[in-house]
Amino acid sequence: MAELDESAEQVLKKVHKPGKAEADPIRGLYSSPVGDPGLIVEYEPDSTLRDTEQVPLLEEGGIEAFFRREVLPHVPDAWIDDTKTQIGYEISFTWHFHKRTSLGSLDEIKADLDALQNESVGLVDEIVGAGKRG
Repeated sequence: MAELDESAEQVLKKVHKPGKAEADPIRGLYSSPVGDPGLIVEYEPDSTLRDTEQVPLLEEGGIEAFFRREVLPHVPDAWIDDTKTQIGYEISFTWHFHKRTSLGSLDEIKADLDALQNESVGLVDEIVGAGKRG
């Protein structure tokens, strides 16, 4: 059993060897906190804080520009996990293929409502009455 402690030290996920990676906070790669300039570290993310964004496919500057403009001002220690990034496009079939049908005149709609009301007369009594008979 584990308990979340907001004041705890961050948990290291990986330490990169000198020269194998460069610091890039947007990608979750940070300079070593112990001051060794050659080491780059990654921290274990808090899965309860994980979130997703839908970025327009033609976003000027791409995902990173969107992230800097829309996410970092609100969550300055957030980063992009490129292994989770998915690129796709949503096609609304309803928007492209749905053909509207006319509702009819007000008189036709009123006649339909009257017919439904006449059909339902007595149904509630039948349902409630059937329960009392048993």
